[in-house]
Amino acid sequence: QVQLVESGGGLVQAGGSLRLSCAASGSIRSINAMDWYRQAPGKQRELVARLTSAGRLNYADSVKGRFTISAISRDNAKNTVYLQMNSLKPEDTAVYYCNADIRTVVGELPYWGQGTQVTVSS
Repeated sequence: QVQLVESGGGLVQAGGSLRLSCAASGSIRSINAMDWYRQAPGKQRELVARLTSAGRLNYADSVKGRFTISAISRDNAKNTVYLQMNSLKPEDTAVYYCNADIRTVVGELPYWGQGTQVTVSS
């Protein structure tokens, strides 16, 4: 069984910073990529940042230069991905979701966290 548990959301003023964390645990053989998505009210879920196991980074144009994705891996069973968000804007307000492509004994599947609310006030 695999779990993704997020933390770090909250309310911040424009220009401020937050750091989101997502801890993956369970019967993990390997992780191909860990991503952050967000969904604002009335909008589709969008990819914010992606980090692959090969170290490739990908950011949405709207967050380039402001957000940084990183990860640490203690072993195959525990991996944590972070999203450092600086210079936050009101338009960054959304529910942020962690996603990971995880290989277990049954194969590779996408897993999602429960989501964490980020609210940026003007």
